[in-house]
Order: sequence, then structure tokens, then C-alpha cells
Amino acid sequence: MRYRRSDVVERAIGVLDAHGLEALSMRRLAADLGVQPGALYHHFTNKDALLAAIADEILRRGRRGTEIVTWEAELRLLCVGLRDAMRQHRDGAVLIAQVHRFDADALELPLRAALERAGADEQLARVGARGLVRFVLSHQDEDADDFGLGLTLLLDGLRARLS
Repeated sequence: MRYRRSDVVERAIGVLDAHGLEALSMRRLAADLGVQPGALYHHFTNKDALLAAIADEILRRGRRGTEIVTWEAELRLLCVGLRDAMRQHRDGAVLIAQVHRFDADALELPLRAALERAGADEQLARVGARGLVRFVLSHQDEDADDFGLGLTLLLDGLRARLS
């Protein structure tokens, strides 16, 4: 049977949820799909490319609509959406942090754009977005109320700088 790239990513997410990031390998995924490991390289050049595709899919699934009234509401929604996306999958936060360790732009750009629309200069938008992403990545296991309070404190600080 021939699988599409999206089928492989979908099955990989299932393996991730069932066994965790440490157990997710090209060999295990190929066995789960009933194909030879080499067949996966038709879609992904290496395991890092597969992990990036999984992380992107998890993040895509976590996105919410953007009918937003204020920049603060948009930032809150983006941060909560990122947290929710990571929490829906076993080792989701670890995977997303690992994939985006050296290139956080995919996570930061929407936050940066919202801050710029609010009037932030390039430095405040860049540092503010990075701070929010790091907060979400490092606090995704916290109680929802504690997470919400921490996020509010960060947004209050950004609002003060924008005033």
C-alpha cells in the first residue's frame, strides 16, 4: 500500500501519542504502517524532517479562529492555542520545543505581528513574542488558573510598555 505524506504524519502522531517521543523512530513507524523503513524516506529526508512535519501538524490543529477585537485577546488566544495543541499529544511540548529550538519564527511570528499591530517597535515585538513563546513552552503543564495568571502578568507588562 502506498501512503501519502499526510497519512504518514497522521500515523506518526498516533505512535507519538501511544509510545512517546523517545520511542518514535522511522523503523517503528514503518512497522506500524506495514512498510519498509526506506519507504518513509520518499516523504521525509530524515527523522528530523518527520519530527518537523509532526510538530507543524500539531500546531496547525491547535490554531483557532482569529476574529479578535484587541491585540491582547489575540495574543491570549494564540498562547492558549499553542498550549492546548501541545497538551493534546503525548510529549507534544517536548517535540515542539525540540523542533523549534533553533528556529522559533514559526511560533513567534503570529505573536510578533499582533504586537506590531498594537504599535510595538521591532525590538519590543521580537522580545515580547519570544518571551510569550518561552512562557508557554515552559509552563504548559501548569494548572490552567496559574497559567492564565502568568499570561495575564506578561500581557500587563506588554500593555504598560505600549502605553
